[in-house]
Amino acid sequence: MSPAPFRSVISLACALVCVLTAAAAQAQTPAAPAAPPSWQQGRNAEQEKSPLHPFAIEVTGKSAKELPVDKLKVPEGFKVEVWADGLPGARSMALGSKGTVFVGTRQLKDVYAVVDRGGKREVKTLLKGLESPNGVAFSRGTLYVAEHHRITRYDGIESRLDNPPEAKVVVEGLDPQNQPGHFWKFLALGPDGKLYYNVGAPGNIVMPAYFQASISRVDPRTGIIENYAQGVRNSVGFDWHPQTKQLWFTNHGRDWLGDESPNDTLHVATRKGQNFGYPYCHQGDTLDPEFGKNRSCSEFTPPALKLGAHIAPIGMRFYTGKMFPAEYQNNIFIAMRGSWNRSIKQGYNVTRVIFDAEGKPKMEPFLTGFLVDEKADPPMWGRPNDVMVMHDGSLLVSDDQNGIIYRVSYGTK
Repeated sequence: MSPAPFRSVISLACALVCVLTAAAAQAQTPAAPAAPPSWQQGRNAEQEKSPLHPFAIEVTGKSAKELPVDKLKVPEGFKVEVWADGLPGARSMALGSKGTVFVGTRQLKDVYAVVDRGGKREVKTLLKGLESPNGVAFSRGTLYVAEHHRITRYDGIESRLDNPPEAKVVVEGLDPQNQPGHFWKFLALGPDGKLYYNVGAPGNIVMPAYFQASISRVDPRTGIIENYAQGVRNSVGFDWHPQTKQLWFTNHGRDWLGDESPNDTLHVATRKGQNFGYPYCHQGDTLDPEFGKNRSCSEFTPPALKLGAHIAPIGMRFYTGKMFPAEYQNNIFIAMRGSWNRSIKQGYNVTRVIFDAEGKPKMEPFLTGFLVDEKADPPMWGRPNDVMVMHDGSLLVSDDQNGIIYRVSYGTK
């Protein structure tokens, strides 16, 4: 045999030995344990066997006829009824100038449009195949949608519900690390004409990157982004006071510090650049066991109101309609999706926030009846997600657990 073929045979044999050796080594090396889901991050050794867990939604939705809607309660003089069903995963809402209600989803990939046809609601699946299109906002004929990684726009949408236009990108690359955790976004148009959106912390209690645990804003004309508020673990609802124009927002406190701590919170940002404490300080007065070492809560802007531990406040709106009594004007309605990281569950309602003569907020229940058994698994039959004031002054409430939207009215037969 000539030297060249001989060398080829030797090289092939060596390569085969290397492959077999690597395969054997891999077979003997134990597989790395699977990473725990992000909601378990932050548990201590005593909590490893905790039965607490998030609750899954009905991904196909439910008919209103299947649900105990008659159990819902509102104050005297008010009425609550099912406004539309057949919207699986219904989350954030936006109102079009022609009365179209646009509805985003988090665990699904769709955006819905609900049209009132002579008192009957028609639900259309407007957009499909998106990446957690939780945030929706509407302005001057344009629908804006916030997905996991980008914000897009759909111009002239109300005239094209059956044939929506192609998406135009406002900004993308909003999650360059593609991390799990609180990736879904709320979206709203501010008084300054800019789109405000949240980027949550990538885990329960971690050190966030510069663009995480924040509320940012983007100019839809230029695509220029600014951080507006930092130290915000996960806000999935905000609005501007009708008189002061200051930004108010809900925030979810961290998990796995016990049943009673920390509170979820309501905040007001009086200016750009404030820091609200995460991950160092929770609820304005509780230092984190790990990240709070050698820090002080006095460094950060405290909340305007503690809402309760693990009640999951989400969508919120100031009431600016004319249907409800005058004392409701400029009050805040907050959709509380309800607790899972708590042995005795709470939340699962819509709460009203009232301001006293000195401008200090206090809260009281407004829409209740979703919570059935505070110790059961699951404890509820529905979960409020967002609230929105309609042109006639009524209040819509979305429920992603069942894919339903409820309407609260006052003084109507």
